[in-house]
Amino acid sequence: MTALVLAEHDNQTLNPATASAVAAAMQMGGDVHLLVAGSGCAGVAQQAAKIAGVGKVLLVDAPHYKDGLAENIAPLIAGGAEGYSHIVAAATSLGKDVMPRAAALLDTQQISDIIRVESPDTFTRPIYAGNALQTVQSSDAIKLVTVRVTAFDKAGDSGSASVEAIEAEADAGLSSFAGLEATKSDRPELTAARVVVSGGRGLGSKENFALIEALADKLGAAIGASRAAVDAGYVPNDYQVGQTGKVVAPELYIAVGISGAIQHLAGMKESKIIVAINKDENAPIFEIADYGLVGDLFEVLPKLTAALG
Repeated sequence: MTALVLAEHDNQTLNPATASAVAAAMQMGGDVHLLVAGSGCAGVAQQAAKIAGVGKVLLVDAPHYKDGLAENIAPLIAGGAEGYSHIVAAATSLGKDVMPRAAALLDTQQISDIIRVESPDTFTRPIYAGNALQTVQSSDAIKLVTVRVTAFDKAGDSGSASVEAIEAEADAGLSSFAGLEATKSDRPELTAARVVVSGGRGLGSKENFALIEALADKLGAAIGASRAAVDAGYVPNDYQVGQTGKVVAPELYIAVGISGAIQHLAGMKESKIIVAINKDENAPIFEIADYGLVGDLFEVLPKLTAALG
């Protein structure tokens, strides 16, 4: 058995999610190959070669792979699928975009968002917003799997895989890249941060999110938000934590003014330590919190931030 893992990158830097996908692929048994598709991305291939457990890196360098368009990457995966027992990607925006198309081209099912590998053909995944776990067994010759990266420790960086250049598929010409609007921040990336401070609708306004920012700066933390806060326009969409946002599992998650709707809990309940601050003592967030503080966040947060020096 050999697994092919799709590498995620920006043509310069390898996304840490790839190391988690490799760790999951290693548990499926056999060798692990890594596919790096991009433009001017030879440096990414060298980074990928250092991931422990990777036996070979396949480098495809062509202009039409520069922007990670699924309409071009999916045919590349499907065309090179022969000889692989598993095709694996992180359950990120890229993986969720590419893998269903590859599955359709290969006429096989996709197994989404796994959190555990039971055996080479059996996987566990959350359903119903994480309120239940489903065990899925696949009899397909090639198993296409996306991996919830917070559920797998990243593979190390002690590898020394070979890099092999392979031919590109033709440009499908079905889509084009219009542009990217991304929030720029000096804070850690939300899904990779050790500490996350999230705010909810209880903050009341965009201006009041300055209280979250001040606490996050003291802790060196990333900033998250509930869907209610995002929908209210307090923060950009890419701050959203939850079933329809980003899934995080930091060492410390501080939820401020967040009641704890099911869809939000699905995105953060695997955090190692959860601290909740809310004036409603009956808020659902307290049911999963390791530490809870019932109080007015407008009084609590300034005192907490000041106490941190």
